[in-house]
Amino acid sequence: MKGQKDTGRRKEGASLSRTDLRGHVKAWIQHHRLSAADSLMRVLDSLGSSFLTWLVIGIALALPVGLNVALDNMTRVTAGWDSPAQISLFLQGEVSLDRLREIEVELAARDDVSETRAILRDEALDEFRTLSGFADVLASMQANPLPDVLLVTPDAALDGRGVSALRAELQGHSDVAEAVLDMEWLQRLNSLMALSRRLVLAIGGMLVVGVVLILGNTIRLAIESRRDEIVIVKLIGGSNGFVRRPFLYTGLWYGVGGGVLAALLVTAALWSLEKPISDLAMLYESAFQLSGFGVMGSLNLVILGGLLGLAGAWLAVSRHLARIEPR
Repeated sequence: MKGQKDTGRRKEGASLSRTDLRGHVKAWIQHHRLSAADSLMRVLDSLGSSFLTWLVIGIALALPVGLNVALDNMTRVTAGWDSPAQISLFLQGEVSLDRLREIEVELAARDDVSETRAILRDEALDEFRTLSGFADVLASMQANPLPDVLLVTPDAALDGRGVSALRAELQGHSDVAEAVLDMEWLQRLNSLMALSRRLVLAIGGMLVVGVVLILGNTIRLAIESRRDEIVIVKLIGGSNGFVRRPFLYTGLWYGVGGGVLAALLVTAALWSLEKPISDLAMLYESAFQLSGFGVMGSLNLVILGGLLGLAGAWLAVSRHLARIEPR
């Protein structure tokens, strides 16, 4: 009888419970949900400090994005200026009209020239008088100071070096006082824009690093404020991944909030500039309209902010969480 009682007691005692893979996955998902909700509530509970963090992240992200949008709009403007390069030949003052026509025919027969057009000094003076508004000043002048000009359009097959070589050759013509490549200013502008884009990338890279460091410091402070809680969780068997998860979600919410604020800042800046730019375009009889980065651009900015938040949180947690151990 005593043996039977002992056997019954052993059967009624505690037994080892095993959880299958489905249970592990369900518990993992459930902890993610709880961690995300709890971290969001903690961020919203300190709304003032959270907003300041969002504002710093938003400004850091909005600055390079806004500059990049401005460069994209400038590229759209200059895209319509990519007409064939034109070389202006300012002739010597003693060149006669017959000689001008001879030079025009001579250059038009070249294989590397597609078109030539002569502008006589009187025509140039009349056009300048009409456009400049200095008709009274020009009328008081005894002689026309403007030279005859021959406009030479290089062949479309010529590249930049070929056009430059043609300009240098025409500059050496005995009847030419000066040869000016009219597209040089556009080439300088394109080079300046390429340099500006690289500067924007460099500034954006430095600001991204700054955002990661700011978020890392914010998460570090959150870890220090919850040190006792982390010690208790580790005492009862909580893994580093279990403890790390809420802080990663905290960094995610900070990053997403900063990305949303950055999108709002850029959109507000573009909205404030839209009417002045439209009015300026109308004065130049242009149909140019300022374009932003759209819904997908805003979404990408929010995603970028979230990824930076995760990166900053992971950096801080990896450095500081391992130092907190129960004693």
